[in-house]
Amino acid sequence: MKKLIFSLIIFILLSSLSIIIVLSTIGIETSRFNNLISKKINQANNFFEINLETIVYKLDLKDISLFLNTKNPNLSYRGTLIPVQNIKVYINFISLIKTDPKIKKINIVLNELSIQELKKFNKIIKPSNLKNFMNSRILDGKIKSEIEVFLNQKNLVENFIAKGSVKDFGAKLIENVNMSNTEFSFFADNTDILIKNIFGETNLFKFTEGDLRISLSPEVTIDSNFKTNFKNLDNKKIIKLNKNMKLVEDISDFEANLNNTFFINFDKTYKVKRYELKSNGKISKLNFDFKKHLENPLLVEKFEKLYFVETNIKSNFNSKGTSIYLDGSYNLNNSSFLDFKLENVSTGKTRNVKANFDYAHSFVFDAINYKKPIDSVANIDLSLKQKNKNTLINQLIYTEGNNRMTIEGIRLKNNNFESLNKIKIKTNKDGKINNDFIIEYGKKILIKGKQFDANQLSKLFSQKNEVNLFSKINKNIEIDFANIFFPLSNKLKNFKLIGRIEKGKFVRISSKGDFGDNNFLDITMKNNNKTKKKYLEVYSDLTEPLLTEYDFFKGLSGGKLLFTSVIDKNLSSSKLKIEKFKLINAPGLVKLLSLADLGGLADLAAGEGLSFDILEVSLEKKENFTKLNEILALGPSISVLMEGYQNSDITSLRGTLVPAKTLNKIISKIPVIGDIVIPKEAGEGLFGISFKMKGPPGNIKTTINPIRTVTPRFIQKVIDRSKNTK
Repeated sequence: MKKLIFSLIIFILLSSLSIIIVLSTIGIETSRFNNLISKKINQANNFFEINLETIVYKLDLKDISLFLNTKNPNLSYRGTLIPVQNIKVYINFISLIKTDPKIKKINIVLNELSIQELKKFNKIIKPSNLKNFMNSRILDGKIKSEIEVFLNQKNLVENFIAKGSVKDFGAKLIENVNMSNTEFSFFADNTDILIKNIFGETNLFKFTEGDLRISLSPEVTIDSNFKTNFKNLDNKKIIKLNKNMKLVEDISDFEANLNNTFFINFDKTYKVKRYELKSNGKISKLNFDFKKHLENPLLVEKFEKLYFVETNIKSNFNSKGTSIYLDGSYNLNNSSFLDFKLENVSTGKTRNVKANFDYAHSFVFDAINYKKPIDSVANIDLSLKQKNKNTLINQLIYTEGNNRMTIEGIRLKNNNFESLNKIKIKTNKDGKINNDFIIEYGKKILIKGKQFDANQLSKLFSQKNEVNLFSKINKNIEIDFANIFFPLSNKLKNFKLIGRIEKGKFVRISSKGDFGDNNFLDITMKNNNKTKKKYLEVYSDLTEPLLTEYDFFKGLSGGKLLFTSVIDKNLSSSKLKIEKFKLINAPGLVKLLSLADLGGLADLAAGEGLSFDILEVSLEKKENFTKLNEILALGPSISVLMEGYQNSDITSLRGTLVPAKTLNKIISKIPVIGDIVIPKEAGEGLFGISFKMKGPPGNIKTTINPIRTVTPRFIQKVIDRSKNTK
């Protein structure tokens, strides 16, 4: 009996082992339950339809579960055939015997599909946003996948897991930027999609070591990490992205390696709620070759090239704003590399900028006669805030050796000055302090200090000012300088000015300064409230400090100056009077005398100088056009009368020049008047000349014609002037 029981046990064990081996390897093939299982799946899941032919029952030792395996079944979803390679159906064996099969899960292995084949399923894809994305954005690729579908006791889909890989993937990211040659693996269920090991490229950069997670519940969110490599950038493609990015046109080379994180959140309608793109890394090279040179009145040279190297970058673009931090080295026009830092943070319509950089090139600031030496390195520290069309320069600090300029609280609107807090300037020239003053902007404008260098100030008056940047200023002004430095080593002491500025222009001035040796400078301006005309008067016991920078007055020495002007909006009518002066080495006059073959006078003008009793100029100016109604110069050796005009492009003068002896002789022969004005013993004199001077700045051509008669107008001017002198 014992042997029988033992033998039975051995038989059962061997049989069971044989069944397990058979089920776990080749399985048991049958078609008995095909229709039953197919009908059960189709009834419980209306969108699926499956037709099974031959089923192989096998055992999954790993899960210790029985499953049905079939190859190349017919599976369709919403009427669309799905290319299935293999299906495994894990089933409760007992329920199968009872002819009420309970399916635990279904494992589906799909054939490799191309993206174009996958698009055939677009008609069954929902929502429509995803369908449109597939049609318009996905371009190419091949996908291998496996899907596990988990069912509940009622054979309804409870969850699923999809996994696989994609290669040769291509997609349209944004306009003119396409992804290509991309590969990755994926894993997905009903709540998340994970994409890993993303490697690929776009027509702007390569990306590596990427991963992406899409969370589908309760809202759609996307998180991603990836590295990008920029090299041999095609800037034409970037320009197509944004036509406003004009600066990109000048990029000649760009190399960078960045680590990136990306996040985007959609609401239930797939509208973007929040997004964020963070990048950090290093820009190895960024070169700009400017088609239009960078230039500014303060800059001595034009900049054609701007290069950045080994620059750290940290950026954040999100739904609330953007921030960019740069820290590295730059150079201009292939010079030495210098350090710089830049921070740009934007939130809504507000932008905050901080910049700190070294600067080695030269620049000039004529207003204070400062020129930065090219062999020194300056530092500029800037902090500003912009909102809409308003700009607030919180602080601008310039330091170079012992020179320092500080500007605080400048407010601009539409690039027009509105106000400031304080400016402090201290500079040196030739080892001595030449500027040391402050500007304070409160209830009134106060400019006060020990030193102010005005040697180049007159250059500013000759520049075009088509736009009045200070049109918003309406304040009283007070200026107090202990010393003002003028050209030719002249110094004005104890200069004080009180006045009023309206719409950025002086309407009232009262000022006085001391040149020393009983020589003074007086400036007054009055405003007629009814006519809105301004009346300006400038008197100076010295002429050189005020006229040195004007080409017309080159060579003028000595004399006293009186300038009066009536200003009516953009039109001014002015008169200039200078008494008892000399012209020494005046280029225009020496050339004129030489051409006229007035050798003695030419030698005198080039040597000790020609003396004049008086010079009177009557002129009218409107915008950039100056009409010279009359210029009369009378002297013991020569007299000149001329007229003409001048603008930014050309100077045109014509007139008459007569040596004094000739003029005296002519006037002495006039009955009565001649006897009174000129003694009978006057000499015979020489020919006079008429002349024309015309041409652009620096290239004025002079022509002359000898004359034997002098116009009555000239004679009358001399007579009138002689009467006034007597």
